[in-house]
Amino acid sequence: MMDIDLSMVSWARAQFALTAMYHWIFVPLTLGLSFLCAFFESIYVRTGNKEWRSITKFWMTLFGINFAIGVATGIILEFQFGTNWSNYSWIVGDIFGAPLAIEGIFAFFLEATFFAVMFFGWDRVSKRFHLFSTWMVAVGSNLSAVWILVANGWMQNPVGMIFNPETARFEMDSFAAVVFNPVAVSKFVHTSSSGFLMGSLFVLSISCWYLIRGRHIQMAKKSIIVASVFGFLSASYVVFTGDESAYEVAQKQPMKLAAIEGLYKGETRAAIVAAGILNPDKKPGDNQDPFLVKLEIPYLLSLLANRSLNSFVPGIDDLVYGNEEQKIEGAASKMAKGKLAINDLAAFKQARKENNDQQAQISLAAFRKNQAHMGYGYLNTPEEAVPPVAIPYYAFHIMVTLGTLFPLIFALFLFYGLKDAITQKKWLLPIGLISGFLGLMAQQSGWVVAEVGRQPWAINGLLPVKVSTTNLAAANVQITFFMFLGLFTILLAAEISIMLKQISIGPEEGL
Repeated sequence: MMDIDLSMVSWARAQFALTAMYHWIFVPLTLGLSFLCAFFESIYVRTGNKEWRSITKFWMTLFGINFAIGVATGIILEFQFGTNWSNYSWIVGDIFGAPLAIEGIFAFFLEATFFAVMFFGWDRVSKRFHLFSTWMVAVGSNLSAVWILVANGWMQNPVGMIFNPETARFEMDSFAAVVFNPVAVSKFVHTSSSGFLMGSLFVLSISCWYLIRGRHIQMAKKSIIVASVFGFLSASYVVFTGDESAYEVAQKQPMKLAAIEGLYKGETRAAIVAAGILNPDKKPGDNQDPFLVKLEIPYLLSLLANRSLNSFVPGIDDLVYGNEEQKIEGAASKMAKGKLAINDLAAFKQARKENNDQQAQISLAAFRKNQAHMGYGYLNTPEEAVPPVAIPYYAFHIMVTLGTLFPLIFALFLFYGLKDAITQKKWLLPIGLISGFLGLMAQQSGWVVAEVGRQPWAINGLLPVKVSTTNLAAANVQITFFMFLGLFTILLAAEISIMLKQISIGPEEGL
């Protein structure tokens, strides 16, 4: 077994989480606001009303500020695969690198090509070509998300690959299987629709600020109506895609589902926990109650997980220690097989080195029997296969609670907006004002669920995070962690400052 500096692993994890969470502040807003800019400009081109041109240019300016900061944090995020996670990059680079390369070559170049026209082409190109450029930026932004989420979806559900014992690398076997991975598909539709929701909440929030201040009234009202339509449709679709995403989690990552529901002992006709407080002393395998208090909805978890009210949903204890009745193999059994696979792989490579072909074939055949569980061989205890339950549990329930609230918010604003009565409903404007912050909370919570719920795996079931790092001293990563913390804080402060200045200036033409 290899020597692992767990301190370095912890700091590398923290640095990547820091970068990802800062980056995720900007990405959803880019996805949603790009399409809203396209909608606003489409109305301008169709009607010829210059008010809509002014509205488009205002929101486009805020989009451009956000886009620039998002690109900066995204580049740093990708570089960390080489600096802190070189073992990961070596082992899976053949697969993981392909969608990221396509994203950079195709989707990002599409954005970059039309980005300049979108911002600087007013009155230099025709209205229709400018509109086309705006739509291409929106499409390119979301195509970037496609390929990034294909890569991330593969980490959650590795498909379309084979393991090459000669090089000790996973290599792509089917590009189509990687692209159309059901987890990747469900992640993209859920993430993109939540990005549309975030963009709509942002427009709603800024517009309500104008209405509260009594400024740019007509621009704010028009923006609210468009954002409310797009937001309500997006929020409704988020609920649908969230259900599909949860189903894929149940099928491909049952430990993640058990963690986000605080389910330790599997159940038939399992109830879903609508709200509850976890018992902080609860450990896998003990007899303590997982919750101090909880509110359940009967049968719903079984329906969500397996599309059947009478189905069995495995809990953490079932997945850690096994359940013979339900034919669930536990982590302890997988660990034993994984350690055999690691030893047989080492024997194969040694036989190859000694040109002992007969022994190499014997060792390879033995390795193939257990290679599916090789990742478990790096775990020290069965309990190590359990993510930190409290983090994904509370993050999931924050996300779901806010997600059910957003369609109602948009419905109210659309109803009163069409009646031209928003300014008369003084109680509604503060709700709209804070909605952007609530959307950011939901976005961050969703990302925490996806990534913390996957722990301890870098590649689900195949490669633990602690085996994926670069051979660096912990102090080196610690120093760069605080450097990035300072840099990202400055970038975020700069974005907020520039945004606030542009919002204070408002749209052109005194609307």
